[in-house]
Amino acid sequence: MAVVVESNDQSLMKGTTKPNIVFFLTDDQDVHLDSLSYQPLVKKYLIDEGLSYQHHFCTVALCCPSRVNLWTGKAAHNTNVTDVNPPYGGYPKFVSQGLNDQYLPVWLRKAGFNTYYTGKLFNSHNVENYNAPYPSGFTGSDFLLDPYTYQYLNSTWQRDKDAPISYEGIYTTDIITEKAKGFLNDAVEAQKPFFLTIAPVAPHSNVEFNGNNPIDLGNSLRITPPVSAERHKHLFKDIKIPRTDHFNQEQPGGVNWIRQLPRQNQSQIEYNDEFYRFRLRALQAVDELVEAIVELLQHHGILDNTYLIYTSDNGYHIGQHRLPPGKECGYEEDVNVPLIVRGPGIPRGAVTDQVTSHTDIVPTIFDLLGLDARDDFDGVAIPLTTSDMVYGGHSRHEHITLEYWGFALAEGRYGFQGDSGSDPKGKISGSCLQSSEETTIEAEMIEQQVFSGIIPTKPFDLSQMTIIYTTQSGVPTSMSFMIST
Repeated sequence: MAVVVESNDQSLMKGTTKPNIVFFLTDDQDVHLDSLSYQPLVKKYLIDEGLSYQHHFCTVALCCPSRVNLWTGKAAHNTNVTDVNPPYGGYPKFVSQGLNDQYLPVWLRKAGFNTYYTGKLFNSHNVENYNAPYPSGFTGSDFLLDPYTYQYLNSTWQRDKDAPISYEGIYTTDIITEKAKGFLNDAVEAQKPFFLTIAPVAPHSNVEFNGNNPIDLGNSLRITPPVSAERHKHLFKDIKIPRTDHFNQEQPGGVNWIRQLPRQNQSQIEYNDEFYRFRLRALQAVDELVEAIVELLQHHGILDNTYLIYTSDNGYHIGQHRLPPGKECGYEEDVNVPLIVRGPGIPRGAVTDQVTSHTDIVPTIFDLLGLDARDDFDGVAIPLTTSDMVYGGHSRHEHITLEYWGFALAEGRYGFQGDSGSDPKGKISGSCLQSSEETTIEAEMIEQQVFSGIIPTKPFDLSQMTIIYTTQSGVPTSMSFMIST
C-alpha cells in the first residue's frame, strides 16, 4: 500500500459542527483513458487539495445498477436492480424493490440533513413515470428525464413536484451548473447541514431514443459522440487515445466473443481518436462546474467545513482489447473509475492504491457524518486519513466483486461488425465524425435476460453481443469476478 502526502494529516471533523457534502457524479468517465489529465480545474480544486484513489471500482459497468449500488451501499445481487430498463432494472425496478424508501437521501433526511440533487438520477426515470412515485428523500431536486437525458442540447428537467420542462437549445452541463448553484444557495440560506449531488451526463455519448423506454425491443436509438459547449469545440485537435498495451493489441485477448474481434484498421483508429476528443471536450464544462461550486462554497465561507467527492458511475473503453467505444465489460477500463475526496482532515495532494468500490461510498458518508453504519450495508467505510490508510491497510480487503447481467452495446460508427447489419429489430445509428454523411448501423437486439451461463456466439454479430442469463425460481443469479492488486 502506497500513500503520497504533501501536507500534514489532520483528524476528520466530527463533533459540534456537522459538515456538508457536495457529491459530483459524472457519467461513463474513465481512468485508464486519462481523462482527468485534461481537467485542470478538477486538478486544481480537488486532486491537488484532496486524496485520490487509484484503485476505486464500480461493481457493475452499467449506469443504473451501478448508481443503485452506490446510493444504497448494497451489491447489485442484493438490490436486484441489474439493468437499465424494466423488468430487471431502471427506476421502476428501484421502486418495486422498496429502495425508494431505503437509500442515502432518505437516511440523511432522517438524520437531520437537507438533501439536494440535480442531474441524472436513474435510467428509465422518464417524462411519464417521474411522479409514480416521486423519488423520496430530497429537500430539493431537479432531475434529468428520459428519453431526453442524454441529449446535450435538448434536455428535459423536472423540479420538485413540478411538471417537466424542456430546455431545447441550451447546453445541458451549463443548465446543471446554474441549478446546482441555486440549490447551494438554498442550502446555505436554510442554515442546516446539507448533502448536494450534482450529476451531469458528460462524457456519456449523445443518445436520441424513439420512445420513453431506451434500448427496448422495437424502439430505435441514435448514438453519436458527446456534444461539447460551443466554447470548447476547438480544443484537443491533435490528442489521441493513450496507446497502452491493451490498445488494439496484435494478439487477441479475452474470452468468448471478445477473443474473436479483429484488429481495428486505421480508419477505425482515427474515428476512435476523434470520439475520444469529443469526450474530452464534453468534460470541459464539468471542469468549469467544479470551479463554480468551489468558488461559491468559498464565497459563503463554508468550504472548510464541506467534503467534496468526485466519481463516476462506471468507466469506458475506446479501442482497448480491440473493442469499439462502450462499457459493460469486466476490464479495468470499464470498472476502474475516479474517486477524489477533499475536505476537513483529508490529506492534500495525496494518492493511495487501497482497493475501494462504490459499495463503500454510503458507509463512508455515514462515517464522515458521524452516523452509525447500517447492518444491511455490503460495503465498509473507506480510509480517508493517512493514519487510517496505514493502519487499516493491514486488514482492509484487496478484492471487490464485479457483476454483470444483460448486453454489450457498441457506441460508435463501426460497432462490432463494421458499417452494416441486417434485419433489424432495433436500430443503432452513428454519424461519421469527419463528414456530414451519416452511417447507420443496424442490428437485431436479443431480449435481455438474467444469466447463469453464456450462449455460444457468432463472430462480430451485434445481435449476439447480448449475454444471455437464466433465473432460478424467478430470482436473478449473477456471475462475479474478483480483482486483486
